[in-house]
Amino acid sequence: MRRAGEILAIILHELRLAVRPGVTTYELDALAFNLCKKHRVKPAFLGFNGYPASLCASTNEVVVHGIPNKKKLVDGDILGLDMGVNHNGYYADSALTVPVGKIHKSAKELIEITKKSLLLAIKTVKHGSRIGDIGAVVSQLAHEHGFGVIRELTGHGIGKKLQEDPSIPNYGTQGKGALLEAGMTIAIEPMLTAGSPEIDLDRNDGWTIRTKDKSLAAHFEHTVLVTPSGCEILTKKPD
Repeated sequence: MRRAGEILAIILHELRLAVRPGVTTYELDALAFNLCKKHRVKPAFLGFNGYPASLCASTNEVVVHGIPNKKKLVDGDILGLDMGVNHNGYYADSALTVPVGKIHKSAKELIEITKKSLLLAIKTVKHGSRIGDIGAVVSQLAHEHGFGVIRELTGHGIGKKLQEDPSIPNYGTQGKGALLEAGMTIAIEPMLTAGSPEIDLDRNDGWTIRTKDKSLAAHFEHTVLVTPSGCEILTKKPD
């Protein structure tokens, strides 16, 4: 899983560098697939429950599961890049939200706070801590800045399967919830909104999840290993 995470971090870094006005998410998906071939990993999302692409590319009000298409990105968009890989039977899952060209300061704040909430949540993880500790940190920071926290979508366990128990909500109460133990691997993924946290599923494609009020959404994710004294981020680009 460490190797899977390192490779995924490298791939997402390359994808981030390719994001600019005029590029299509279809092109980014093709790049993601080719990078998987280069690094000899399998794209975890491709074919998962019928998903048709290697990359989830979610623009603006799309929270997650945006299917890549041939529409060009434009200056001011924000883009969520969510991807998983399988390396020798073990999975890693990670996501980040990036600006396309110059974005509004409110969109920049949403991205920054969502990323910060992930990093603060990771700091709560260690042997003996509770899942509620993670969600409590995410929701507190989000609400302090006036952002919504999506409750229907959660992080998850990960390992020999892409999605395993337990669920990792982005809300909760400190000291409550399932116990975390050393050796567990989990995917933590805050999803915050600039407006209402209510969401809708696109009935046409069965995948795309948008904010109901069409407000912007941001998404960050890391796969982490619980250790006796803290945790190790597995989806971190090697130095």
